[in-house]
Amino acid sequence: MRVRRYGSRAALVDLDRPEQVLGLHAALAERPPAGAVELVPAARTLLVRFDRRQTSFERLTGELMRHSIAAAPERARPVVEVPVRYDGEDLADVAAATGLSTSDIAERHAGREYTVAFCGFAPGFAYLTGLDPVLHLPRRATPRVRVPAGAVAVAGEYTAVYPHASPGGWQLIGHTELAVWDVDRDPPHLLGPGTRVRFVPR
Repeated sequence: MRVRRYGSRAALVDLDRPEQVLGLHAALAERPPAGAVELVPAARTLLVRFDRRQTSFERLTGELMRHSIAAAPERARPVVEVPVRYDGEDLADVAAATGLSTSDIAERHAGREYTVAFCGFAPGFAYLTGLDPVLHLPRRATPRVRVPAGAVAVAGEYTAVYPHASPGGWQLIGHTELAVWDVDRDPPHLLGPGTRVRFVPR
């Protein structure tokens, strides 16, 4: 673990693996350091914003270094089930790249439990870990100008659901009607960091 200044009101914690980020995030969410006002997980970092009236960078760093970076324990919260129709525009290309049939891809993708490691790129866009290594594929050479909301995709070691229409370069393997982002919901995101997810074929 390495802690660096990030401006005058935040500390950036560097970690080696996504599961360590989840573990530290869970530990800090349960017992926040004095003065911490926001936790923002990413792939291998955790941003901790703090109130300078309550703590200092040095004091916060000392508290952070005393926390465990072990993987987050299994939570009692239920798994969010995402119904998916495996009919994505890139499904045939993914099949060709992996040497699998399209039905095998659907089976492998739906046969795992995932965890939201962090959110980024766009509001509600959750990066899910747990993807079968066979499906670890690069992004498309040419991104699409518009990917529809609900598109289920893979890229690198992650899978995701596009929360709303946006440009994107991930490999599209299916779609869901489930709204993972809704501004009228509190909170608007359905898949926050640490959430467990299963994809259910339809």
